[in-house]
Amino acid sequence: MTDPLQKLFGSMARLKLLRLFLFNPGRQFTVPEAAERARVPERTARKEINLFASVRLIKRARSRSRGARYLLNSDFGYLAALQSLLLNAPERGADIYERVRKAGGIKLVIIAGIFVGEWESALDVLIVGDRVKEKKLRSRIKNLESELGKELRYSLLSSDDFFYRLNMNDKLVRDILDYQHKIVFDRLNIGLK
Repeated sequence: MTDPLQKLFGSMARLKLLRLFLFNPGRQFTVPEAAERARVPERTARKEINLFASVRLIKRARSRSRGARYLLNSDFGYLAALQSLLLNAPERGADIYERVRKAGGIKLVIIAGIFVGEWESALDVLIVGDRVKEKKLRSRIKNLESELGKELRYSLLSSDDFFYRLNMNDKLVRDILDYQHKIVFDRLNIGLK
């Protein structure tokens, strides 16, 4: 899925790196760390980080370690506007099932947390399925994280485990179902909305 903001901001690499810094305030990254997290070539990351530093969106951190570390400049004049514009996580949440469905027998996908505007939620995605290949699922979640610029808190449960936890009023399941959430795929017909 092509992000329309990619065209506005020039490239997907720039957009990924912008999101990485904007949605991880206070966190410091070296150029190689930023490139790895955003899944862009290191050379491209270096070019974009230099551009961000030249407009003072990010600043060089005072650090005793080797290698330059960069973090978001909280005094940047357009910071709130940029964060608001680039946080299109709700749009990303709508297609999350399509992104993870090939990892195995997915039966239920519930989004919460950043996908519904709650930054402090315990969980962003709850996935219920059987015979799910965890390595494949983790890879697909990592791709989504690189696009969002934020680590996702997700949990994978088997169908049996989910129903057991649901009937026992387990804290993990209650935390997602009792607060704002959206069911994007439901083959279990749990009947909650």
